[in-house]
Amino acid sequence: MLVRLNQVLGRMMPLITPISVLLGVILAAYLKDFTFMVPWVFAIMTFSGSLSSTFSALKHTVMHPLPLILSFMILHVLMPLYAWSAGHLIFAGDSMTITGLTLAMVIPTGVSSLIWAAMYKGNVGLTLSIILIDTLLSPLIVPVSLSLFVGTQVHMDMVAIMKGLFGMVVLPSILGMLVRQYAKPSVTKTISQTLAPFSKLGLFVVVSINSSVVAPYLRELDAAFFSKAATVFFIAMSGYAFAWLIGKVMKCTQGEIVAIVYTGGMRNISAGAVLAISFFPPAVAVPVVIGMLFQQVLAALFGFLLNRFELKAPAVTKSLS
Repeated sequence: MLVRLNQVLGRMMPLITPISVLLGVILAAYLKDFTFMVPWVFAIMTFSGSLSSTFSALKHTVMHPLPLILSFMILHVLMPLYAWSAGHLIFAGDSMTITGLTLAMVIPTGVSSLIWAAMYKGNVGLTLSIILIDTLLSPLIVPVSLSLFVGTQVHMDMVAIMKGLFGMVVLPSILGMLVRQYAKPSVTKTISQTLAPFSKLGLFVVVSINSSVVAPYLRELDAAFFSKAATVFFIAMSGYAFAWLIGKVMKCTQGEIVAIVYTGGMRNISAGAVLAISFFPPAVAVPVVIGMLFQQVLAALFGFLLNRFELKAPAVTKSLS
């Protein structure tokens, strides 16, 4: 039953986040007091996603580092600089929006990129390794990147941000890998299958609660809001396109290109929203929450494009269990 539920939820991924944002705005008065739950729910989601990670896949990626280096350049150099530049060009003087756009691009790659990479014949081992390494380094990369790009504009508690990332993503990731390494395969499979659907439901909970906090900003459907939404959409779409182009130019294999597209295009957007709401004024979280509306939809769009123009065989259409 849990496997079937997980497959149904996997097919609904493009709809889960927009519905979650909508419910968060509508039920803001009831949900905004539950923000204390978000880091804990997110830690469980990270632990579940890390149960697929193996030390052998990590070793192979480190020994053949080009795809990893390309993904990191896209994740932590190209896209943050691109978002920061777009923010200054379009929202000059609006430090909160510029910070939000930049934050949305400096956070680590999304765990859900594994689901999409597997669906479209990506290199799963490479995808897992990029997710793991990026996650483990996030307590260092995210604060340093934010300090370089927006540190003079918005006050940030760097130590608190590092602690938050460690508790939400690093520690659960390490625990998940240790379970995978030392527990019996049957035990790991049981835990993974049990937690997988609840992780997707956890995403629903996290996005809804985070959206409730910034609901006053999301209700103002004025020209400024639509300008921010269009900018976030274009930046997010560009991330996928840049990753695809770079993978092709560097003559990566088909599986590597798919892995680079999804790890370079997707972000751990829920973690970004948690950070934004926990450590910044609510206005900073608005671009991040808006990004939740588009991420899974863009993942599905680029999956269609990859299947149409890149893949040499029909895509696998079922989700990971």
